[in-house]
Amino acid sequence: MSPLWVIAIIVAVAIVAGLAFYAGKLLFQLKVQKEQQQAQLEKLKAKALERNAKIADSINLIARAMKEKQCEYSEGCLRIWVLMSQYQFAEKVDPETEYEHVFKMYEVVKEMPTHDARKKYSKKEIFQMDSKRWRAEQELEEGILAEAAKIEAYFPADPKAKHVFAS
Repeated sequence: MSPLWVIAIIVAVAIVAGLAFYAGKLLFQLKVQKEQQQAQLEKLKAKALERNAKIADSINLIARAMKEKQCEYSEGCLRIWVLMSQYQFAEKVDPETEYEHVFKMYEVVKEMPTHDARKKYSKKEIFQMDSKRWRAEQELEEGILAEAAKIEAYFPADPKAKHVFAS
């Protein structure tokens, strides 16, 4: 075999070895990247579960407060509905039909001004809004209380949370 062929074979082997090393390096980087993505995905899932648990605890607390008449139905329904809109249900749930009375109360009060925004209205307008809210609370009370019990059962309280209730 001529020395030229030997040099060509050595160069070819070196090129193949270099490419194999580079491919191995890329595969290793890909493996590390996948592991990092998986770890990041697990972290995001854990945060989502933690967030869901906090939301569920808040919903549970508000439902109990409504059942024990420590919170007005209008305020409780408004707060619960906003929290439910942020909750990630594990299965397909239609809150509008599942919690129909809570939704109806929310629909009544969602556009009503609160706190400082109420100060922009006359006493007569405020009384009219409050009257509408009170009537809705009276009409929907039985359904809201039944749904509050369902809500309390569906959304678990955080056993580590310290809630004070006057019973």
